[in-house]
Amino acid sequence: MYDLSTRERALALVAKGRSLNSVSRQTGISRSAIRSWQDRLQPRPRMAHPDPGPPSDESAYAYLLGLYLGDGCISPHSRGGYYLRIACADDWPGLIKECREAIGKVRPGVGVYLAQKQGCVAVTSYCRSWPVLFPQHGPGKKHARRIALEPWQQVIVDAHPWEFIRGLIHSDGCRITNWTTRLVGGERKRYEYPRYFFSNKSDDIRRLFTDALNRVGVEWSTLARGSDPFNISVARKASVALMDAHVGPKY
Repeated sequence: MYDLSTRERALALVAKGRSLNSVSRQTGISRSAIRSWQDRLQPRPRMAHPDPGPPSDESAYAYLLGLYLGDGCISPHSRGGYYLRIACADDWPGLIKECREAIGKVRPGVGVYLAQKQGCVAVTSYCRSWPVLFPQHGPGKKHARRIALEPWQQVIVDAHPWEFIRGLIHSDGCRITNWTTRLVGGERKRYEYPRYFFSNKSDDIRRLFTDALNRVGVEWSTLARGSDPFNISVARKASVALMDAHVGPKY
């Protein structure tokens, strides 16, 4: 149990723009407790989401939608409005740059900043209309609830399938080099070949990915992780060449 002054001190830190994670680390109070105090002691006004109109750059939006479905989340601010956060691994500075640029193209004028986490960067932007632009936002983990595109989103993805695929690969995918050996003339030789993987627990998100692959003529297969079909593989030479031309490895 915490007294009123402790609760108000924690909420004051959040009101200054501090994240729940940082306030929790500083005070030793759990994030869930601080979030519940926000509602009970400083309830957020219920505000209608403003209609932001269509994304300013639909190609950038298709890419950002792929990133969001893989590694993104939207969270409310204590004073109203919402934060969009996309987690990008430190190993891929080019991905971090592209993500930041895509947010600026989708919503010109919004602030975009980088919040360093352990092993990754959260590319973060504040805007009141993020839940409208990403209606897949909701409580709980994405793989535990239904994920479907709105008709207007599907139109954008149909028009820019490769950008959508790139976003999904850049979030939850990779390009790797596999190898095998073959007996040739009595001598065992090693052969290497590239392939793409996309891994996600959500059946719906994997289906959105494979639907886009079908649209651009990429052949794919499902590989199970144990008994769970989490992995989508692209290994055929012609399909890998298509992926290389339009997606390529992370950088």
